[in-house]
Amino acid sequence: MLIDTLKELCALPGVSSHEDAVRDYLRAQAAPYVDKIRTDAMGNLILEKKGAVPGGKKLMLAAHMDEVGLMIHTITDEGYLKFDSVGGIDRRVLIGKRVLVGEERLPGVIGLKAYHLTTAEEEKKVPKLKDLYIDIGARSGEEAKAHVTPGDVAVFDSDVLEFGHGLLKAKAIDDRVGCAVMLELLKEELPMDCTFVFTVQEEVGTRGAFGAAFSVTPDIALVLEGTTAADLPDMADHLKVCSPGRGPVIPYMDGGTVYDRGLFELLRTLAQDNQIPWQTKEYISGGTDAGAIQRSKEGVRVAAISAAVRYLHTPSSVASLEDCRLILDLARLFVKAVSTME
Repeated sequence: MLIDTLKELCALPGVSSHEDAVRDYLRAQAAPYVDKIRTDAMGNLILEKKGAVPGGKKLMLAAHMDEVGLMIHTITDEGYLKFDSVGGIDRRVLIGKRVLVGEERLPGVIGLKAYHLTTAEEEKKVPKLKDLYIDIGARSGEEAKAHVTPGDVAVFDSDVLEFGHGLLKAKAIDDRVGCAVMLELLKEELPMDCTFVFTVQEEVGTRGAFGAAFSVTPDIALVLEGTTAADLPDMADHLKVCSPGRGPVIPYMDGGTVYDRGLFELLRTLAQDNQIPWQTKEYISGGTDAGAIQRSKEGVRVAAISAAVRYLHTPSSVASLEDCRLILDLARLFVKAVSTME
């Protein structure tokens, strides 16, 4: 069930600030299993579920709904769409990629001027965003404007595919994997009261999590995420962050957070005692909603469990399905452990 949910979530569009389709899906799936549902001013989906006992600590679980994408800012007289990135995207992965544009989900292709017009100097450089455009097949600016407006977003048009030895290829595995794990967890009987927060706009500065943390006011927060793997063959060992297939990633630090030492040790102990293979980041990189949550009000103890994802923020991210299952197992053990804390 977890993997089917993950596949369905990855197929949905959810560029930062346009998470509606993902939020609607999660709300519909979660509604029969929770006690209270609300959407705050930022668009975060906040669900409260009562457990066997109230618990001594207030626990918040968080995963972000949004994904990286593109935002249209200009429509040319010829009908091409000029755009900027929403979130961190490597320009090298954009050329020739399929996208779906706007509410109509118009198919388009990201283009660049013809190769035979490229100078020797230009061949050595990665094209800038201003040199790229989206072609939706419009014959004029007027035709394009009948379907697209500046401010519309474009999402990668990518198949969801299992391949190799238990690997999944899809867009937006970061962080639909966290959303899928939380959705499966909240369907279960829980040992304590929990608040599940599906956040918005993580990819553009953890904006949703900041407001949600002030609203929920947790004592402890567990962030469920996807994180860059960088385990390619030509990469120096000390630059490889983590690797799909080696188990959940339990970080002690990233670019935005030093995680609570006690909670890090708790997760590590839970994994070891329950024969769950685990890894940590061998190169400090990235950031998560934990950075915003940790700094809210008088401060929050934070921990994270992540899936190692190759080719993060591209149309073809890759993760291990077994890692995803093990993240659910470890998150379940964490909730049980927190329920006994005083």
